[in-house]
Amino acid sequence: MVPYRMPLPKPALLPLAAALALGACAGDQAAPTQVAQAGTVPPVTVVASPIDPSDPFEATNRQVLDFNWALDDAVIKPIAKGYRQVLGPWPRDRIRNVLDNLNEPVVAANRLLQGRPIEAGTSIMRFVVNSTLGLGGLFDLAPIGGPPKQVADLGQTFHAWGLPDGPFLMLPFVGPSTPRELAGLIGNGFMNPIGYPTPFTWGLGRAAASGLDERERNIGTIEDLRANSIDVYARLKNLWRQNRDAELGLATVAAPDILEDPEAPAPSRRPAPATGVPQAARLAPARPPQKAAALRKAPGPQAAKVAAGRKPARQILARAADRRG
Repeated sequence: MVPYRMPLPKPALLPLAAALALGACAGDQAAPTQVAQAGTVPPVTVVASPIDPSDPFEATNRQVLDFNWALDDAVIKPIAKGYRQVLGPWPRDRIRNVLDNLNEPVVAANRLLQGRPIEAGTSIMRFVVNSTLGLGGLFDLAPIGGPPKQVADLGQTFHAWGLPDGPFLMLPFVGPSTPRELAGLIGNGFMNPIGYPTPFTWGLGRAAASGLDERERNIGTIEDLRANSIDVYARLKNLWRQNRDAELGLATVAAPDILEDPEAPAPSRRPAPATGVPQAARLAPARPPQKAAALRKAPGPQAAKVAAGRKPARQILARAADRRG
């Protein structure tokens, strides 16, 4: 039986053709294959006909993931660890800010294509402010009142236009994707006007620097993922889909499987504001002023009895003096 394939829009045909070339051998496997993974008991079994209809190239995707892991262990992860050891957090943050600032024109262009001119203006203002007052993007002024950072790319724009995402793909060097996201990734490179007056190698270097920065920030996360997952491929696919759905504004039925970086610093807790008022008093509900005044003017029966039973202080002192005398 030939599996049904969802028709894709024209902008995604080129990436889909590359994906089909990568997954051509997926339909030729007749027998189930086993994928050995550390800590997997029993081994993960991949059948010729995938159970997930959105992942028809699962067998080939797993092979590509194995290739990516081998490349990461041999080249990418050692470079990322060396990058972390040579440069401290402060210079790495400056490099990340510059890379994010160079991507702001792409964010603004996609906001315009999505029909959101106000957000596009915010990205343009952010690019101008961080490029000037932020010394070429070295410093992000959003924490002190500057324009906030937004996340927008051509894949989101295609989603806003109603284009389907297509089957799940695991691409060499890139990782999880879909034909729509792959087309958006390629298109983003042509949408940035900063790249046109610069050489092509400069754009490749900027992409490599962004990838290295992303890999350095996820050293502990990826190690934890590989060490504590029964099926690394399935969990990586679910994590990527949940994260992408959140960026697209899609609701998630179940709670997302959040994977925190074990090497990330613990978030700092802000102290309670020093108002001079005890915490219990701050948490207690305040009475309306009119009601409090009414209670003072017209006490209840119990308060009247207590007031009637009180004696003047002079009378009490006089009686105490007589008893002593």
